[in-house]
Amino acid sequence: MRQFLKYVLATIVGLLLFSFVGFLLLIGLGTALSSSDKKTTVKENTVLKLDLDKPIEERSVDNPFKGFGPISGGGDAIGLIELKQTLKEAKDDDKIKGIYLQTESPAAGWASLEEVRNALIDFKQSKKFVYAYAETMTEKGYYIASVADKIYLNPAGDLEWNGLNAELSFFKGTLDKLGIKPEIFKVGEFKSAVEPFIREDMSDPNRKQVNSFLNSVNDHMLVRIAQSRNLRVDSLKRYADELTIQKPADALRTKLVTNIGYQDELESVMKKQLGVDEKKKINYVSLSKYENSEKVDAESEGTGSSRIAVIVASGDIQSGKSGENSIGSETIVEELRKARLDDKVKAIVLRVNSGGGSALASDVMYREVQLARKSKPVIGSMSDYAASGGYYMLMGCDKIVAQPNTITGSIGVFSLLFNTENFFKDKLGVTYDRVKTNTNADFPTGTHEMTPFQKQTMQRATERIYAEFTGKAAAGRKLPIDSLRAIAGGRVWTGSQGKAIGLVDQLGGLDDAVKLAAQTAKLKEGDYKLKYQPRKKEFFEQLMMSFGNDEDAKIQAQLGELAPYVKYLKKLKTMQGIQMRLPFEVDIR
Repeated sequence: MRQFLKYVLATIVGLLLFSFVGFLLLIGLGTALSSSDKKTTVKENTVLKLDLDKPIEERSVDNPFKGFGPISGGGDAIGLIELKQTLKEAKDDDKIKGIYLQTESPAAGWASLEEVRNALIDFKQSKKFVYAYAETMTEKGYYIASVADKIYLNPAGDLEWNGLNAELSFFKGTLDKLGIKPEIFKVGEFKSAVEPFIREDMSDPNRKQVNSFLNSVNDHMLVRIAQSRNLRVDSLKRYADELTIQKPADALRTKLVTNIGYQDELESVMKKQLGVDEKKKINYVSLSKYENSEKVDAESEGTGSSRIAVIVASGDIQSGKSGENSIGSETIVEELRKARLDDKVKAIVLRVNSGGGSALASDVMYREVQLARKSKPVIGSMSDYAASGGYYMLMGCDKIVAQPNTITGSIGVFSLLFNTENFFKDKLGVTYDRVKTNTNADFPTGTHEMTPFQKQTMQRATERIYAEFTGKAAAGRKLPIDSLRAIAGGRVWTGSQGKAIGLVDQLGGLDDAVKLAAQTAKLKEGDYKLKYQPRKKEFFEQLMMSFGNDEDAKIQAQLGELAPYVKYLKKLKTMQGIQMRLPFEVDIR
């Protein structure tokens, strides 16, 4: 009887807790939904507070739970497209008098930072101020802040100025300890995606290409900063080599910052600029609030009855539907087809941010690009990455636009399989046996060593895909096949390098790609609207995804600095078979 009462009591407590949590969720839902319906009213004499210390993705998520902690999902990420449109609106908004910029360590690629930086430069044409404040700043944060009229660094703060670094991880030792043998098939001297599994360091060709594109990104950054701060490039290089910037006073002396001071001191300067009494508060409006004002609507940018479809593809390439961080060939083909068949759509811009993935899925999307360009212009726009499979998607476009610091190229192919026979046998005590109707019925396999004939077959298949890749790239870029293969081989290039060797037609961002699409379609400025595709997910779709697909966020929260390694190993399950990927997980910082 006592045991029965214990179970009854536990059930009642569980029901009460469930009801209480559900009640809180309903209150939160009601609050979030009601607040999402309200448009922000911007007061006179307002400063746009721009906090860029968040992930910057291609598009933001319409999420009324933004900022509501564990149920906010991915809603706190900044959408690059929405941010740029917001800055355009703020530039012409008489109520916005300037920008207070916080950019210590933005989580974004260099091409995305370039777009943000250029948007801030454009904002400054309005003669409104841009003031930046930071306690600490990485090179990425400083790259954006360098356009500001005033740069305040906290007296106890720090400015990182020691050059860029690209560090690669290698797992050969781990696989050796586990008894897992990678079976590698590749084409291209520089196609180094397999090196983490078979080496403990970079090969000479890989080191050569990393050194080349890393210095290209760094040189571009230094030139732009020198232009903004009226400094010399050789001085900036010397400061990094000699670790000159040891304390805030060094940053002030070398003119990397304009002031050493606290946040309240910068606010005092802003109050004088705004004509606000020292005892009163500054009217700030956050990016998310201003995006919700009546002035901003990035999804219906422009006017006119004609349309330019901007199809956004971001993430690893795979077959099927697109996910939150993946490009699904089925989704992109559907969007390309809709844009192709829509008479109102006069041109297409395919915006790609991807280091590649499935060779098959890449080719499926390439085919749809070819069909689309038969009826209307198709312009490719490269974001942070458009390499390997990401380049494959774009190489059939009429023209390709890339930022100088975009990572592109990597025209090469590899196949990867893991022989786990010894791992299961020696570590877990699991063995395998088989019966076959034909000699190669178990091909390909990861449970035992493949025969020399089977390995040869895999290598031939990889070479065949490479021949198709380079052949189609040569045709799309109108280059002789020998010339194309001389710059292929899996080698990675920056956008500026790609422009010099014929992989890219024009340097610039998404806006430049849209302008080129309009010109090619003979549309005048103001005669067209932008139509972003695929559509943004509805709130409840995103809410369900935030509950079910937040595994990466959990890994990050639990493992911290170790998270990238676990995520990389987790990705291995999608890397088996014939792949078109960047030669490594690259993070330039």
